Amino acid sequence: MGLSKVFILFLAILGTPLFVVISALALLSFYSIEIDLSVVIIEMSRLSDTPLLLSLPLFIFAGTLLAESGTPQRLLRLSQVLLGWMPGGLAVVSLMVCAVFTAFTGASGVTIFAIGGLLYPALIKDNYSERFSLGLITSSGSLGLLFPPSLPLILYGVISETRVDQLFLAGILPGFLMLTLLVSYSMVKGRHRKFIDAAKPTYRDMLSGLKEAAWEIPLPFIILGGIYGGFFVAGEAAAVTALYVLIVEVFIYRDIPITKLPKIMVQSMVLFGGILVVLAASMATTNFLVDQEVPMRLFELIRQYISSKYTFLLLLNIFLLIVGSMLDIFSALVLVVPLIIPIAEAYDVNLIHLGIIFLTNLQIGYCTPPVGLNLFLASYRFDKPIVTLYRATLPFLALLMITLIIITYFPAISLLLVNLWG
Repeated sequence: MGLSKVFILFLAILGTPLFVVISALALLSFYSIEIDLSVVIIEMSRLSDTPLLLSLPLFIFAGTLLAESGTPQRLLRLSQVLLGWMPGGLAVVSLMVCAVFTAFTGASGVTIFAIGGLLYPALIKDNYSERFSLGLITSSGSLGLLFPPSLPLILYGVISETRVDQLFLAGILPGFLMLTLLVSYSMVKGRHRKFIDAAKPTYRDMLSGLKEAAWEIPLPFIILGGIYGGFFVAGEAAAVTALYVLIVEVFIYRDIPITKLPKIMVQSMVLFGGILVVLAASMATTNFLVDQEVPMRLFELIRQYISSKYTFLLLLNIFLLIVGSMLDIFSALVLVVPLIIPIAEAYDVNLIHLGIIFLTNLQIGYCTPPVGLNLFLASYRFDKPIVTLYRATLPFLALLMITLIIITYFPAISLLLVNLWG
């Protein structure tokens, strides 16, 4: 059995798909203690019946439609009109647009490729340095993951069995804190620059920009207003969002021809299918670990050396930053969350607060050297050496780390809105 697990590790190193590795590990683990292997299939069936899981494919489909449409260009033009006149206007515009777009697509790679290609030449043209421009786009590629309807927020809710509507509320203030620090830094760096050709906009300019994006502006209000107004739950909000985006992008803006819809559906469902299989296999493995009391043994081991909740949170942050720099956010969530939750609960860490800590760490991990995913995506997209990206992201990384410390040790920031309206 030990040789089998070594072989699985070898397959993982060779790049075998994650769902194959985790599924094989689950099957071997149950086989080793002579439990019927059908428990893995039962776990998959149980997971597929989870009502909350229905929102994932619908939000993924809506995000894919937005990424394939002209939404990035319309958001950029609207932001230019509203914010481009400010000191550091284009940098502020870049942060805002990336945050909004990532919140809906949930994948930082999409943001870097869809919007970074538009923003980088504009930043250079507006006399921002190459280093600043690269650092800004790379670090803001995952900036919106704390804002609803972020897919990682939903996934964390499924895994931890916490309420997604509360997670949506919990992410708002930490997300704005992170955005505020980065915007302030960008305004200071660009205080002598205003967006090129962007005199203070007239009301006509503003009206034109609002009119152009008039059908996309209501999206956040439909989701948040619908859920917290009591009109529908998260799954119903996802269905309404998907239908709304489909009508707007296909029949109103006509950015996406009907003939392209099957391809987009396949693309989004392949992503969801991968998440579902990995999640099911991971949950089965987690059940095995729980049955064997692995989390509690880990807790007892950690407790021998760490009695303070705050020291535990510090070590958790270090661990999650490493995980976030090595794995994509979906894989990291399904692998680590089930193992950490029992230990965090033993230290009296609120699960909603823990979710925001998780996502903040994994978001920062995307641009953490040496192997953060955003660094390699930006290096490929802009044809720059990876070492250049390391240097470019350091100031932004420092600000993100400050935000992480504040979010970790001041749980009221995450829980304030939840306590008021959750």
